[in-house]
Amino acid sequence: MKKLLIIAAMAATAVACTPKTAPELPMETFFRNSEKSDYQISPDGKYFSYMAPWESRRNIFVQQVGSDEAVRITSERERDLAGYFWANDSRILYLKDTGGDENFQLYGVNIDGTDPKAYTAVPGVRTTIIDPLEEIDSLMIIGTNERNPQIFDPYRLNLNTGEKTLLCENPGDVQGWQTDHDGKLRVAYAVVDGVNTQIRYRESEAEEFRPVLTTNFKEGVSFATFTPDNRMVYAITNLGRDKDALVLMDPATCEEKEVLYTNDTYDLAGVWYSEKEKKLLGVSYEGHKGTTRHFFDREAGELFGRMERHLRGYELGIVGSDKAEDKYIVYAGSDRTAGAYYIYDVATDTMTKLADLRPWIKQEEMAEMLPIEYTARDGERIEGYLTLPVGKTLRNAKNLPVVVNPHGGPWARDSWGFNPEAQFLANRGYAVLQMNFRGSTGFGRRFTEIAFGKWGQEMQDDITDGVNWLIGKGIADPARIAIYGGSYGGYATLQGIVKDPDLYACAIDYVGVSNLFSFLNTIPPYWKPLLDQMYEMVGNPETQQEMLRENSPALNAGRIKTPLLVVQGANDPRVNINESNQMVEALRARGVEVDYMVKDNEGHGFHNEENRFDFYRAMEKFFGKHLKGVRPEGDIVPESCRR
Repeated sequence: MKKLLIIAAMAATAVACTPKTAPELPMETFFRNSEKSDYQISPDGKYFSYMAPWESRRNIFVQQVGSDEAVRITSERERDLAGYFWANDSRILYLKDTGGDENFQLYGVNIDGTDPKAYTAVPGVRTTIIDPLEEIDSLMIIGTNERNPQIFDPYRLNLNTGEKTLLCENPGDVQGWQTDHDGKLRVAYAVVDGVNTQIRYRESEAEEFRPVLTTNFKEGVSFATFTPDNRMVYAITNLGRDKDALVLMDPATCEEKEVLYTNDTYDLAGVWYSEKEKKLLGVSYEGHKGTTRHFFDREAGELFGRMERHLRGYELGIVGSDKAEDKYIVYAGSDRTAGAYYIYDVATDTMTKLADLRPWIKQEEMAEMLPIEYTARDGERIEGYLTLPVGKTLRNAKNLPVVVNPHGGPWARDSWGFNPEAQFLANRGYAVLQMNFRGSTGFGRRFTEIAFGKWGQEMQDDITDGVNWLIGKGIADPARIAIYGGSYGGYATLQGIVKDPDLYACAIDYVGVSNLFSFLNTIPPYWKPLLDQMYEMVGNPETQQEMLRENSPALNAGRIKTPLLVVQGANDPRVNINESNQMVEALRARGVEVDYMVKDNEGHGFHNEENRFDFYRAMEKFFGKHLKGVRPEGDIVPESCRR
């Protein structure tokens, strides 16, 4: 009854606070590059940095605190940078790949744009960041798979000379490394026997790593950070429990010393530790609507409270701080705004806006994202989100065209907040349904494990049950329902029109898996050590052939009659282009309507702005044709993009 009252109150608030309609906005409004994003602050607090478009590509700019002038320090024209961070007070490091191949390479440049260096620019080699070593200006620890494409060795990198020093050779099964507060490599996370995970530990770099805990990959321990004296660790673990807990643990034995925090409904999402104060400050978890924090430190809780008072009504996130923790970069957003970055000064208790991510978007023209839940056919509770066109509420939304949008992963989750795709579709008059089907992360171990080996089965039923829930509420017009998703969501799209060909009026598959056999055979080389885990989570092609065949859309194309748009990046390392090729070929051989867009300079998802525009332009025309009966001008997909 309480939930019904909450939903009713939300509906009443929506009626009172939202306009009756919103103007149709240009597609580019939702998908153009942000003017400024990814703000960070220098360790000394004198400068902040951000990414902004230059030549239609996201590049790095640096600006002195208090100044209005910014300096662009990178000049990438081919592709957006993948990410960046401060190495020290005067130098920034960044990562980029080639055409979406996800072989990220490390580069560096001074904050005035001088002394550019390529540190790991080896074709086909991927770089990972193990520890930036904030306390040591000239050094950091990275991992690369240059020796063996399947595994990553740790190196200490000298940023002045570019020299790499091998810290230890990966024996072949280590998937991750961890350092202590002094930057010493102390922990290795390995996969042994295919499906077991193992923590290996050493007291100092002079010792060999030794196993201290071996578990099945379904349960485990992750060291969040060492205690200030580097003797114990704060660990997130689900050993002997369903939901993650934060515990104090002895890393030499993995013995739990104290349970510090756990939540009955959701897994933990993050830990806040102060390098300056050398103490644990708080922990957070993501609920149905936003993030909740629990503070161990009273002053930290009060500090965050002061930040919230400056930005009431918005979801806050601390992006980073200077070394002295005197200044913080804060993000504030909601479901109806892409958000803004601020700089918070602790001493003066002032919050100064740095930039809006999308200043051209008006909050009153955006739709609310409503947290909803429904019950699957076997009684499983499914949380989700419903975005209705502006002016529509749970009370007055009737017989709307709907786009069902299952998330990727599948070991990920949908979250409450600003979603440009959902806003774009709502602006075009569609209701958008997203759901955290079984297997979604953040809901505990049991909820994840009941999805193992259930691709296209119970996982798909959760999606279908959400559609039927929406029909039962009278919100969805049963004749005008589409399904669209990317990655695993693309697979769910294809499987949806295989299992329920009469449920969907049309479908869009974006970099989705179509054949579980070929998918498992073409994963990136650095996923190979995890293949036995993949077999358990997805299916074993040797012992479960019938199940995998039944749930591979490309092998069941004879059941599909739904109009389909397939979108793919040619360099996708996760979902090989053959996944889309074989799906399209199988359907075209039967005369089923299918349009195909391929971008030769993209990978797993489109990052370049002009490619995004092409995709969403095609999406708009496709849905307009099949859900609204609007005949597009010309082809759905430009001939140059067809394959």
